[in-house]
Amino acid sequence: MNPFRSLPAALRSLVGLLPACLLGGCITIGPSRLSHDQLDYSRALGEAEKHAMLLNIIRIRYADPPTFLDTTQVIAGYQLNRSVNGGFNAFPSGVGSYLFGSSTATLQESPTFTYQPETGQQYAENVIRPISPVVIMPLSLGGLPIDTLLRLTAQSIDGLSNVRALGAGPTGGGSVRFYLLLHDLRQLQVAGAMTIRISTDAPKPSGDQPPSGSANKPSGTQPEHAYLVLTATSDPALTTIQGEVRRLLHLDPHAEEAEIVYGPYPKVPGQIAILTRSMFAMLSQIAYEMEVPEDDIKAGRTLPTISPVGIETRPDVVIHSGRSLPDHVYDSVRYRGQWYWINDDDFRSKLSFTMMQILAALAATSHSPGAVITIPAG
Repeated sequence: MNPFRSLPAALRSLVGLLPACLLGGCITIGPSRLSHDQLDYSRALGEAEKHAMLLNIIRIRYADPPTFLDTTQVIAGYQLNRSVNGGFNAFPSGVGSYLFGSSTATLQESPTFTYQPETGQQYAENVIRPISPVVIMPLSLGGLPIDTLLRLTAQSIDGLSNVRALGAGPTGGGSVRFYLLLHDLRQLQVAGAMTIRISTDAPKPSGDQPPSGSANKPSGTQPEHAYLVLTATSDPALTTIQGEVRRLLHLDPHAEEAEIVYGPYPKVPGQIAILTRSMFAMLSQIAYEMEVPEDDIKAGRTLPTISPVGIETRPDVVIHSGRSLPDHVYDSVRYRGQWYWINDDDFRSKLSFTMMQILAALAATSHSPGAVITIPAG
């Protein structure tokens, strides 16, 4: 008599299928991990970029060299080890027959990350070279506040100076009229009485135009040009603001648009000259407006904090410092035994910080492709 036949049909099926499922590959982990890993690694890369930017701001404030490291590849590797063993004891009488067995499964994860530091020509392109106004100004078309955008990226507009990080005294050498101009532009932007036009139909710019924004264009293509357009309006208040903008920018009282060029002053009447900053200059301004321990200033570890001038006395990104970290923060890093952070309820600082990350991506005209995430599919 075959003891196996004395078992119920369902049990016989289970005995036959169990080894096949455990050892024959019924379980796959690749597809089930795809959606989780894609979101998790994307979130982790974003958080790492935030931490790196905040740390570089702090390092600049203390005269430490900033370090820029690109994550070029992420490989999520998994290994599933399975084993099964068992047996069946039966007696001729069929009494006391029993089935026994055990199985094990071990899942191992071994991710691999590849980093590439920015050096040489890549560092010069991405960090030191000013970003072209043609690259910067279209960001306002997406709804980003033009006043915040220009406070971060413009060192001067038609000779009206923004604050400088070093060597300009407690106010950074900024011009009150610079901030008045940004305030007027923001009012026009909100009301829809101002926009930015991008075109390729203008003559080629002068040699002062920085190559950022056109370095990756194929040869033979026409360079893009940006124009500030003051749209017609019947609102007398907006008309007055438009007139003030024309006056501050030395434009014709009836000018409807003006080309935006790179430089300290316009070379042709009717142009708007914007002397844009590099990423290093942008980070430096944020660094010298941030809060640092007073003891560090007294001890000579860093210079005093710069206070913005004019109608806007609030830093673009408010960075706090302290020995302990509050409960709710947007981003934080620890440096020399001190915590530095941006509050989660400070939307203006978060928006400006996000704009800095967007600008850093736009400034990267010469680098390898972004991080490649490889996830096994079987």
